[in-house]
Amino acid sequence: MKQVSELLHLLDLEQLEVNLFRGQSRSVGSARVFGGQVLAQALSAAMRTVPKDRFVHSLHGYFVLPGNLDIPIVFEVDRIRDGGSFTTRAVKAIQNGAAIFHLTASFHLDQEGYDHQVDMPDVLGYDELVSYESMARQFGDKLPENIRKLLSVERPIEFRPVEFHNPFAHEIYEPYRNVWFKTYGEMPDERHEHELVLAYASDYNLLTTALLPHGKATDYRNLQLASLDHAMWFHRPFRADEWLLYSIDSPSASGARGFTRGNIFNVRGELVASVVQEGLMRKVKK
Repeated sequence: MKQVSELLHLLDLEQLEVNLFRGQSRSVGSARVFGGQVLAQALSAAMRTVPKDRFVHSLHGYFVLPGNLDIPIVFEVDRIRDGGSFTTRAVKAIQNGAAIFHLTASFHLDQEGYDHQVDMPDVLGYDELVSYESMARQFGDKLPENIRKLLSVERPIEFRPVEFHNPFAHEIYEPYRNVWFKTYGEMPDERHEHELVLAYASDYNLLTTALLPHGKATDYRNLQLASLDHAMWFHRPFRADEWLLYSIDSPSASGARGFTRGNIFNVRGELVASVVQEGLMRKVKK
């Protein structure tokens, strides 16, 4: 799924009824449905019930059960409210009669108002860095099998990490990372599609940032990792097929849970979105 056209097809759901949609799944190297996929598909279902002149400004989701890659996911949309300038939707993702994911999303008409933002971090540019795929080719069979498997899967998003984390040592790192990313291939101009792709990509690199201070930068063996909840705010229009910087930090980990947050900037330094996530980081006994 290296070209973004395949991802857009994955996020283009089949309509079953007025508020009912169905989607398929695609593996990203794990045994269960990728959280970013079900998140973006749920957002896609909500968008199908919202006027085209309203754009998502925030979403909040809970991952309830692991998703089965072999079973279609049904998305049921609840039209919570249609106001003068805001529209609210709730979406339930269902497999085998059980909810695996819940999403609430709010949409807003474009309006003028106050404008300020934090500065983008001063980091190396994307043109000075190499992708995860290039790293996989460089280290080859020397990488742990689980990492090699994850990196070998073709993705529609190219990621270029700013910080290098040694895959052969259990080093301690500060709990932050910066990653440049964009889609493989150009996208249509439709703004809603760029928002869906960003929601999909926003689930990458988050939870693993909370592992950096614990000597688990690249080795996830003997760990149970899973996203628990995910919130996202869209601040300004952007293009997902142009380079974006994901600046992530993890303020806390406790109680077998890691807390992470990220700001997403375009190349002009404009803050286009913010993300917060908490995930399960449980040690598995050998």
